[in-house]
Amino acid sequence: MKELKDGIRSLVRIDFGGRVHKRFRGTGADQRYATEVDVLKVLEQRGCPYVPRLLEEHPGENYFVSSNCGQTASQISKSRSDELFAELERDYGVRHLDAEPRNVTYSPTLGRFCLIDFELAEILPDPKG
Repeated sequence: MKELKDGIRSLVRIDFGGRVHKRFRGTGADQRYATEVDVLKVLEQRGCPYVPRLLEEHPGENYFVSSNCGQTASQISKSRSDELFAELERDYGVRHLDAEPRNVTYSPTLGRFCLIDFELAEILPDPKG
């Protein structure tokens, strides 16, 4: 597996099939894991096409596997990333609490920017009712 991120809060790797493996660690790992899993489930239920899909859950290990949303969009401007996070909140009722360009990827498969890393996020009422 290729390592994408090895920080004090998480270890993120991508397997040979392109799936993303994220293991939470450090202070509050269990809560951050639970938040991200809950948010990804809500976004899938609400039909958001530009976020990872949860493929496996391992709550006892604070670890999950998700689909891949492309590569980091290192050239995206702060104003454009702000628009993407505002769209997520307006259309799908999720407020990303770490709404920074580092949490934006580009998926050539989807032909669009995607949003990742929902361990710090808030689920709002569904704007579609």
